[in-house]
Amino acid sequence: MRTASGATLDVGRLALLVLLVGASWYFWYSPVLWPVKVLVVMMHESGHAIAALLVGGSVDRVHLQVNEGGSCFSRLPPGVFNRIVVSSAGYLGSAVAGALLMLATFRFRLGRAVMGAASVWLGVMGFFYAGDLFTLAFCLGMAVAMGLGARFLPSGVVDALNLFLAAFTALYVVFDLRDDLWNSAVRAQSDAAILASETWVPSIVWAALWTLLSLGLLAVSAYWALHAKPRDGGGMRMPPVARARRV
Repeated sequence: MRTASGATLDVGRLALLVLLVGASWYFWYSPVLWPVKVLVVMMHESGHAIAALLVGGSVDRVHLQVNEGGSCFSRLPPGVFNRIVVSSAGYLGSAVAGALLMLATFRFRLGRAVMGAASVWLGVMGFFYAGDLFTLAFCLGMAVAMGLGARFLPSGVVDALNLFLAAFTALYVVFDLRDDLWNSAVRAQSDAAILASETWVPSIVWAALWTLLSLGLLAVSAYWALHAKPRDGGGMRMPPVARARRV
């Protein structure tokens, strides 16, 4: 499939992405994936934290929980707009993270730089904003692991890990939206409920808006990442990816 710009669908990339999403779904309840789930929760809470700083507020602390829960406590300047931005940034932040992972690894081949940046991000969040020992230990432990991976792992393995994180993050966003926003009992305690109390807009409307924006962002980024524009008469090629063993 060729677009007007000359980009063509990379079937190999599409197959790999589908395979990784399928593997994530199949092993969803495996304890091996627990650290990755908590990592995506950290993306969610980081979205709240970054938004709070962008609107001129401050972040007091971030908490991660063993049961994959999380919270971000911040101080915001007065105004409904600020609360809307910060409350919306959690679900959208996870979607943005998944989109950037796909684009950086598939489209721009920045796998090692992405893993190094993730190490710095986790170190900063843990050192400056961790509100408890578990959050601190998780962030610093993952920061060290990713830093060592970026430095010593072969390029193919780095790309494979980044692509897995991208696929898993996208799947987690879909499940998170489904469980948190379309389950009325859970939605009553979610970010959508907070905004409903602030704006008088029903929480189901916020749920629909965040779902459309998140899925749209992931779809656009996947389309762009999977369509490579030929260079010098040839397509862009991914470095070799190590075969993953089933757990």
